[in-house]
Formats: sequence, structure tokens, C-alpha cells
Amino acid sequence: MTILYDEGQQAIATESRRVLEARVSKDDLLPLLESVGDYHRPFWDTAKEQGWTALALPEAQGGLGLGLVELGLIAHQAGRSLSGAPFLTSNFGAAKAIEIYGTDAQKARWLPGLASGETIGAIAFAAGPDALPAQPDVTLTGDLLAGVASAVSGGLAADIAIVLANGPGMPALTLVELAGVERSTVASFDNSRCLADLHFAGTPAETLAVGHAARDAALHILALQAVVTAHEQTGGAEVLMEIARDYALTRRAFGQPIGAFQSVKHRIAELYGVVELARANCIHAAAREGESDFITAAAAARLSATEAYDTAARDCIQIHGGIGVTWELGLHLHMRRARSLAIEQGSSLFWEDVLVDRLAGEAA
Repeated sequence: MTILYDEGQQAIATESRRVLEARVSKDDLLPLLESVGDYHRPFWDTAKEQGWTALALPEAQGGLGLGLVELGLIAHQAGRSLSGAPFLTSNFGAAKAIEIYGTDAQKARWLPGLASGETIGAIAFAAGPDALPAQPDVTLTGDLLAGVASAVSGGLAADIAIVLANGPGMPALTLVELAGVERSTVASFDNSRCLADLHFAGTPAETLAVGHAARDAALHILALQAVVTAHEQTGGAEVLMEIARDYALTRRAFGQPIGAFQSVKHRIAELYGVVELARANCIHAAAREGESDFITAAAAARLSATEAYDTAARDCIQIHGGIGVTWELGLHLHMRRARSLAIEQGSSLFWEDVLVDRLAGEAA
């Protein structure tokens, strides 16, 4: 395989970057931090208009029939622009759950809407800090759900959710329509993520998988989402590196650009290394979709991208000095997003465990 994009993929990256730079601005995103339950609607409208919601879904269900590599390119540009909506990732996760594990009737009902973006999906697996709990907080009795799925990304706006539930003696992966489900808003570090607690009380659900198959399916969906999120994190890290470089070339101290000082230029050089490593891991993971080592590659991409975005957010602010922490400059938008994405679809500790388990299994 190659870790370089072909001509068509480069065209997707170039055009999506052009569109997002024209339609997403810091001034649009700052107000979202002071309101709870809203997201950047122009971004989501753009995603639907450009067909990004359909990119990696099958043509038979209204998709474009491309793959995770192409969706990753869009997510990378979304990360650069700080797109204020989490649905590109959550819609993809919900759609892949239905595509891979759903019945023909479920596919016919839900996939066209998810592909067009008119239907919004969410993933509700976590229980507290545990991304894939052995005992989920939501229980399944018969075909009814009860309990609370906490802090679901995109949960405030979602129409359906894929929920990991505790069935009779075994886990169950379920599909739930959220019309009429009580939702309570969760204020967060980055309110544009539209976090919500979903309160199920005898809510009808359709089962997609049970037992070990349900946990394996849930991990696979998390891995697919993790690759998309890793691209988004790498995009954010890349633009922060560029902002830090440009500032270091123009800001002067003691008669010379601050980029001439070793403490600054070495930091930017090191940042370049972690960003490019994350990029390579992202491309590798996206290209391994459907292969036996996909989850291993996804875990590696997620870990390296989380480190890259966290490092870039911290270093860029420090290179800017006092103005780096001001509201108007907006670097805190990246810091907030970096911290939010670091725990969506599982923290670094979760993916480290996954990676070690997979590598140990492959070695055995």
C-alpha cells in the first residue's frame, strides 16, 4: 500500500478545503461556546450539499460508494476549519452499523436518510469513562430499552441511535428511534458537540447483534469512527502547526524573529514530526478497512492523532505567549476541540489497551 493520495483523492482534499475555508470562520464558532445545544448549521448544510454524508456509503442506499480514505480527507479538512458539528462522524458510525449488521428492511428505511444527511445518527456505547463497558447502563428487556445513555455526542439533534445495551445475560447492539425519547443537555468544554443524556423508559428497540458478536460489532464501529476522528485531529494539529510557524516568522523579539530561537524552532520541528506520523497512521488505517488488522491500525492512528492534536494545541498557544490565551485569537477553540475529541470514541487508555491486546494476539 501507499501512504500517498492519488490524483482524485487530492482533488477531494483541495476542493473540500476551499469550500470550508470560505464558509467556516472563527467568528461563527466563538458564540457556540456560550450556548448549549446548538451547532454550526452552515457546516452541516455544506456537508449535505457537497455529498460528504454519502461519501463512504454504498450506492444502492444512496451513497457515493467511496471509502474511509475519502471520508478521512473530508474529516481532515473539517478539523482544519474547526467545523462545529459532530455529525459527520456519528452519522457514519450509525450508517455503518446498519449497513453491516442490519436487515434489508432496516437498510432500506434508514440508510438513504443517513446518506443525504436528513437523518442524524448517534452512537451510544459508553458508560461513564468506559467506552465499551462490560455492563452497559442501558438494559434491554424483550424489545424495550430502559436506563440512561450518558453524554452521547450529537445526542441532542439525533434522530436514531445505535445503543449498546445489557440484555438478558449478554450484551446487545440495538437500533433505536429517538422520537419521543427524553434528552437532557450536557454542558461541556466544547458545546458544539451537542452532548446529551438519552433517557430510555420502555423505548422500542431493534436488535442488530447479541452476545460476543455485539461487543465485536461495537468495537468495529468505534474503530471506524476512531479513524474518522483521527483524521479530524490530524487536520487540527496541522493547521495549528502552520499558525505557530507563521507567527514565529513574523513576531520579533530582541531584534529578530522568535523563530530564530532554538526553543521555538525546535518545538515547531518536533511538531511537524508528530503531525506527519499521525497523518501516515491515519492513511494506513483508512486503507486497511475490511482487513484483519484494521482495528490494530485504527488504534495506532487514534493514539498518534490524539497526541499530535494535544501537543499542537499546547505548543501553539505557548509560542503565541500572552495573546495565545485570548478569546479573540481563538486558539482556545482548538484546545477545547482537542480535549473533546480525545475522549470521544474512547480515551487514549482505552485504545492503548486495544492496541496491546491486538498486538499480543497477533504475536501469539
